[in-house]
Amino acid sequence: METNSQSTTIMETENIPSSAQLSEDTAVCIVSVKGLKDNWQKWSDERQEYQRHNPFSHDTRPSVAVPQRGGGDYGRPLQGSLTEQRGKDAHTHISMEVQELCDIIRNIGDGRYKDVDGSDKKVITVEFGKLFEHYVTISNKLVGILLRARKQGLVDFKGEMLWQGKDDHEMITLLE
Repeated sequence: METNSQSTTIMETENIPSSAQLSEDTAVCIVSVKGLKDNWQKWSDERQEYQRHNPFSHDTRPSVAVPQRGGGDYGRPLQGSLTEQRGKDAHTHISMEVQELCDIIRNIGDGRYKDVDGSDKKVITVEFGKLFEHYVTISNKLVGILLRARKQGLVDFKGEMLWQGKDDHEMITLLE
């Protein structure tokens, strides 16, 4: 009962001390309802504005900018956004891994002569199994990096995918 009567006393406006009587710590704890309402309204307005420009929201207002397929910005993040920066950083990281893979092939591969475009050229080749055993201590993404390097025209191998064990004797050729 005592606790209930104390809370009733606190709720009455005549028993609340003036701000001059409160210490700084107590004054920080008192928040006006109007201030809370204003902060909530500001957040709500900002969120609604964000959703108006979000093409994935269920908002059907005509102000929503829907990217058009085939346009220059279709499938790309907004310029200057954190997503764009993360994509650039990932691209740089993958490019460094591809260059590191080519260096490893150069170091552990064998030089052979191969018919390239009608002329015998010295190329560096390595078996997938040997490369896998050497590269596994560096990265667990060897096949993905090999596919990226082939897409960039840096290496060549038969088939679409290389499998450990099954394709250990498949030759990978460095094309640089």
